[in-house]
Amino acid sequence: MLPAPLQNHWHTLQSTFTDHAARHEFDWPSFRDTLGPAQLDAIQRVLCLSDYVADSLPRDADYFCVQMRTDRMTRITGREDYQRWLDEFARDATTEDDWHRALRQLRRRAMVHIIWRDALRQGTTLETTRSLSELADVCVCRTLGFLLPEFHRRYGQPIGKLSGKPQHLLVLGMGKLGGWELNLSSDIDLIFAFGESGDTDGEKSISNQEFFTRLGQKLILALDKKTVDGFVFRVDMRLRPYGQSGPLVMNFASLSEYYHTQGRDWERYAMIKARVMTGEDSAEARLLLSILRSFTYRLYLDYSAYEAMRS
Repeated sequence: MLPAPLQNHWHTLQSTFTDHAARHEFDWPSFRDTLGPAQLDAIQRVLCLSDYVADSLPRDADYFCVQMRTDRMTRITGREDYQRWLDEFARDATTEDDWHRALRQLRRRAMVHIIWRDALRQGTTLETTRSLSELADVCVCRTLGFLLPEFHRRYGQPIGKLSGKPQHLLVLGMGKLGGWELNLSSDIDLIFAFGESGDTDGEKSISNQEFFTRLGQKLILALDKKTVDGFVFRVDMRLRPYGQSGPLVMNFASLSEYYHTQGRDWERYAMIKARVMTGEDSAEARLLLSILRSFTYRLYLDYSAYEAMRS
């Protein structure tokens, strides 16, 4: 049985939820009658505790009805689930609007699962934060994968001026995202970087700086923009060099110059949790991390460093 305060809220909620479900062609009263007492109790508790679930469940009712009937709502979800669901939602995606819609459908399904476990106290804090962080990783990496073919068609491949090799956008996850610690209301802190300056090799050639700046802007838009389907993650880029006044993306040489000549103590400490989300096993990623580690972990400490840590 629900506690008395939730019982009163449930009676108020039922008519609103039934009407909302009907607008999405979900026959909630008929489905409710097929559930056992324990299943119904769990659903009542979650719907009473989460307006987000109450709004989202009817929008993906065919999927969630199966999950609720088979008692699979409280299972841990992770990277493989998110990849599979995004493949399902984006099967026919050809435009950026299609992709934006698919990302938001993915977020809705994943968040309902995560909130369900959390509301019923079926998951630990570390399981919740890991699931949310993996969701962010999939959204970032798959969005870049969706955007890049069109960018290459327009501008060609970014080529390093000195190495003559193709260049790639590396995304650093910072803060809670970097430490696999996202919570249900977290934004995601990102820093964008690429290896070398140079130009693209397409007919409409642009600088690597411009190429990756435009790509980064599209990535942020895909995640942060509020549409009729909501948003995916709020994106915060203020941890990058020079903050909001700095370039959106910088090459490795510029990053190294900034951190080793102007990097502040708080930036050094923030880098402890930094991780490369895209191409994490590549030579470029290893080089970037080596640059950041030489800044983060100083060979010698002086009294000012100790005082900054105390502060």
